[in-house]
Amino acid sequence: MSASSSVAEATWKEIASRRSATVTDDHLWTSVNFVSDFSLKLLSYTMGTDLCLFDSFAHKTSLHFIFGKNFERATRIVDQRGVKKISGEPSGRFIFQVMGESRRKEEYLCFPENFCACYSFFYDVVNRAEQLCCKHQIAARLAASMEAYVEVKVSDEELAILLSKL
Repeated sequence: MSASSSVAEATWKEIASRRSATVTDDHLWTSVNFVSDFSLKLLSYTMGTDLCLFDSFAHKTSLHFIFGKNFERATRIVDQRGVKKISGEPSGRFIFQVMGESRRKEEYLCFPENFCACYSFFYDVVNRAEQLCCKHQIAARLAASMEAYVEVKVSDEELAILLSKL
């Protein structure tokens, strides 16, 4: 695992661990300032107004440094509630479906740590190795860390059919 991947992984875990931390005087809502101006309304709706995720700009800065413009784009996707977690029942297996930013509003199936069905994943991540992951993977990871996704329950059979189309 590269140093960048290690830092990103540690940051995702830190964000997830803080989603249930209560706000104190040391934690200011103004420090929750994503590049896409991630709305406090969404944070309040998603996690409750008495919760805080970030101690400082450290998380945002780390992720922006590692992922650059893809992080900015991913925060816009999460801000627009563009991440769905599709869970099969009764197994609990899941995959994320993340909307694109183009006018076509395509949706891509995504395993945040390993795979995305978008063109950028194959071109920039796999083929050219210029990126660690695509914006859809980042959006799915961010949404999962913050529990800011739309939950969709399907049968295991429906999930298997969805996955067979990859």
